[in-house]
Amino acid sequence: MANAAEKIREFRAEAKFQRTSPQKAKLVLDLIKGLRVEQALNTVHFSNKRMAPVIEKVLRSAIQNATYVSQEQGLDVDVDNLYVRTAVANEGPRMKRIRPAPMGRAFRYQRRLAHIIVTVAEKKPLNGTSALANSTPAPTAKKSSKKAATTPAKKAAAKKTAAKKTASKKAAK
Repeated sequence: MANAAEKIREFRAEAKFQRTSPQKAKLVLDLIKGLRVEQALNTVHFSNKRMAPVIEKVLRSAIQNATYVSQEQGLDVDVDNLYVRTAVANEGPRMKRIRPAPMGRAFRYQRRLAHIIVTVAEKKPLNGTSALANSTPAPTAKKSSKKAATTPAKKAAAKKTAAKKTASKKAAK
């Protein structure tokens, strides 16, 4: 039961059938992946891409979903600790269109659609990371000192073997 309480809650929002290719939407979505919600909103707001306002709307919707669900279920979700966990643009159905071509012919082309999905989650502060961070540099320093101690010995051994080879060549002459 304790594991269920510690489970990270995710809140998502979708915008389906958007008139853009998923590749173009991913250019903006890649900018906000992993960012805190406030920073992601600023990034999207000042982006020059045509899909930025749509993605901003989806991001705001995911934040509103988080606040609404937390109020309904009585969860304690801090909006300031939310971050963009996933931001995906999947391919939707393609619209087949025809472009007039010379000599009465027609060329077919496809208008792509995208389904945009943004998921936000709450970032939990970990207290154990500071202790691990402090203990990590000490073993690394020991390893580097071992490497420094073994490196001259290897060089000396290499010199000895080279000297033996030259001595054996002289003796053979």
